[in-house]
Amino acid sequence: MLEIQSIRVAYGEATALWDVSLSIGQGELLCVVGPNSAGKSTLINAIAGLHRISAGRLVLDGQDLSRLPPHRFCSQGIALVPEGRRLFTEMTVRENLELGSYLRAARRERARSLDRVCALFPALAEKLAQPAGALSGGQQQMVAIGRALMARPRLLLLDEPSLGLAPSIVLDMFRAIQRIHADGIAVLLVEQNVSMALDIAQRAAVLEEGRIVASGPPDELMARPELRRAYLGLTTEHA
Repeated sequence: MLEIQSIRVAYGEATALWDVSLSIGQGELLCVVGPNSAGKSTLINAIAGLHRISAGRLVLDGQDLSRLPPHRFCSQGIALVPEGRRLFTEMTVRENLELGSYLRAARRERARSLDRVCALFPALAEKLAQPAGALSGGQQQMVAIGRALMARPRLLLLDEPSLGLAPSIVLDMFRAIQRIHADGIAVLLVEQNVSMALDIAQRAAVLEEGRIVASGPPDELMARPELRRAYLGLTTEHA
């Protein structure tokens, strides 16, 4: 589905990603983990078109996205749930959700998509008329994910969806991600909650200092003590 081919991303003279290559298959759930400042958010924002790559290619179903303007990435079926949610807090929950369906094809399915989001997150159904800023952090994260789903994406990019949430809400969030994936949507999950991310992923990659240092099935990565200690933040007992 998506081929990330030796991409490089820089902020001025500082390179954030060095020749990163990854692939995401149709309907696959891939997680990217690693320490702080490893380049995880830079990677996901580059795939969303928010950071221009300086080398390499992003190829979606044979089409090179590398030189497309950012707004065209959404029309290709890519939707991003950014770190920090970035809602319009004074607008209602419904209005925030409907912003995700501005493309013509998504507008035609707006009512059905809204029903789908409310079925996935029942807590939102009774809060559609409330300002998004009045919701709890967990509910705001539901709105952010729901807004992306309103675009009816083929590839959903999730940047630290559990950040700042209570443990019980984190569990609900990961269950929702599993249900989204079960519906056939490919998911790229960037996450610092390593244990839960690896539990639901089909494949994982470890990013460190802007480079992919390991990739493969989660159980294979977990079986490597040096990765558990250095990059996954896990001990033998956790594994």
